[in-house]
Amino acid sequence: MNSSEEIAVAGMSAGRSALRMGPAELVQAAAMARRFYLEGKSKIQIAEEFGVSRFKVARVLETALERDLVRIEIRVPAELDAERSDALRARYGLRHAVVVESPAEGEDESPDPENLGEVAADLLGELVTEGDVLGLAWGRSTIHMAAALDRLPPCTVVQLTGVYDAGTAERGSVEAVRRAAQVSGGEAHPIYAPMLLPDPATAAALRSQTGIARAFEYFDKVTVACVSIGSWEPGISTVHDMLSDEERAHYASLGVAAEMSAHLFDSEGRRVGRDLGERCITVEADRLRRIPEVVAIAGGQRKAAAIGAVLRSGLVTSLVTDRAAADYLLTASSPGTHPALDRTDPDGS
Repeated sequence: MNSSEEIAVAGMSAGRSALRMGPAELVQAAAMARRFYLEGKSKIQIAEEFGVSRFKVARVLETALERDLVRIEIRVPAELDAERSDALRARYGLRHAVVVESPAEGEDESPDPENLGEVAADLLGELVTEGDVLGLAWGRSTIHMAAALDRLPPCTVVQLTGVYDAGTAERGSVEAVRRAAQVSGGEAHPIYAPMLLPDPATAAALRSQTGIARAFEYFDKVTVACVSIGSWEPGISTVHDMLSDEERAHYASLGVAAEMSAHLFDSEGRRVGRDLGERCITVEADRLRRIPEVVAIAGGQRKAAAIGAVLRSGLVTSLVTDRAAADYLLTASSPGTHPALDRTDPDGS
């Protein structure tokens, strides 16, 4: 047997249970297992080859597994945690949950490790199909994701939030939209406007401008969206960093625990401080809720509680995170709604 095969068939010395089978039985079981597991033949085909019933083949294959004659090994890349991923998906009712290895202590101190974006880029390659409209909200993780993209079917790419200009090259939501469109070969619809404006009137005036209005027209057509999540603390939430001390204190008094695309949530996933949205250039919460696939990219212990809050809002259908956040989410009480199965109203009604 080739050493690369993932099924190991034990011989005469495999153990007491295996020794109860005679040599002819062992050889036949090994041959049937090889046909079924390695060559992909059906039980009916195997039955015809060996001149037995398909029920006999089924019994032989079952016995081979029970007596350790066949060992099936499931392998995923070392950086992916399949067990936590499946547990997280089931606990929060997500369509997709991908848990990646957390950076080694001291290796990546940023709130959005780059490996999350790299894995999210691969996930988008699976989820996006030709003709889709891909929406990208501002966030370090979505920017990392866009930079890591190397394959996307032809699709339109639209920016879902205004920009956060902190004077750093890494914060380029417009560049992320352009990059994704370049990879896909589709149209790009960026938004050349700040995310947060001084007052609702200024925000309304900007929304009516031709280029921004054109991008907003695509919001109802978005089929897959990528968003980031922030917790309510300096350096972890874009909105938090853009507000004055007085405004931060005000929203903190409302119980804000998380932020996503300039929408604020308390620990139970209810939206708070909705007046802030009137000053922001961003996709509305009800439009997010109608998007078939909303992928959140966020990880780390500092964001874990915020991720849980946003998952409870029902606005997110899939999540790319790391082990540190996953361990918190898997032990946190009250997962709340199952967004992928029941996209409930984010206002909690």
